Amino acid sequence: MSRNRCKPAVMAVAAVILAAVPLRAAEVQGDVNQSFKVKEKGVLTLNADLGSVEIRTHRKATVNVDVRFEPRRDVDDREFKSILRDMDLEMTGKNGDVDIRLEYKRGSLRVWDGAGRYVRVSFLITVPEVYNVNVKTSGGSIQVRDLTGEVMASTSGGSLKFGNIQGPVKGRTSGGSIELQSCKGNAEVKTSGGSIHLGKVEGDVYAKTSGGRIAVEEVLGRIEAATSGGSIEASISRPPRGNCRLTTSGGSITVYLAGDAGVDLDAATSGGRVSTDFPVTVQGVISKRSLRAGINGGGPQLFLRTSGGNIYLKQL
Repeated sequence: MSRNRCKPAVMAVAAVILAAVPLRAAEVQGDVNQSFKVKEKGVLTLNADLGSVEIRTHRKATVNVDVRFEPRRDVDDREFKSILRDMDLEMTGKNGDVDIRLEYKRGSLRVWDGAGRYVRVSFLITVPEVYNVNVKTSGGSIQVRDLTGEVMASTSGGSLKFGNIQGPVKGRTSGGSIELQSCKGNAEVKTSGGSIHLGKVEGDVYAKTSGGRIAVEEVLGRIEAATSGGSIEASISRPPRGNCRLTTSGGSITVYLAGDAGVDLDAATSGGRVSTDFPVTVQGVISKRSLRAGINGGGPQLFLRTSGGNIYLKQL
């Protein structure tokens, strides 16, 4: 389909129909709707200066885009319209891919300290069940429901929530929590201010937060997890394929390890004690605060460090 540029303050685009429909002043907060014919395994790319995003799926060969612009409480029509006139919404469909861009032309002057206080923007996008997603917003949460494909999501100010993803997941946020139900592939997630909760990950896990708890229900590959202000709990249900590293500056570490997994344990804490359910043989000085020993004959390194809590190695 041809390139389509929309001015949300003065028009709405009906689904499938490309013709712009002018809005009366009382309808300025209406929706923008657009539909694109696509193929499976295409790519949705969204880059927005602000707005929350929700991705759903259906059993159709279309990508349906619904965008809503709403004034926040106590915002008058004049200020609302002024902000919307400085927004460009562009949607393009080509070769089975869809590209969406929302740009606030006045730049960061009012996106960070103004536009978000006056207008609420929300994207509801429905894609085929087998599709790839690359979403970036500078101010809002991102939710991706069950999907088969590769998912990349980044926000500067909101939470990330993923359903059952049949593919790899990469998620970044500067100010929110991260949740993932399950993932067939690697899960690489990072937040500067929130907790991380991951369900079953069939690949490797890379999880980092500067201020929250990390919990991984099950990882079938290797794991690297780090937090500066919370506890870590992870279940390694198979012998790891490589070295694993879990570190925290302010909490406890609990690892549930498959009973037949062979690892070289290197665990130490500055403010607690180390305990394990596995039988170990220790040479030299026995310490309550550190333990270095081979588990089930040894294997990849299991490196555990905390400055302010206990370390527990439990058997699954």
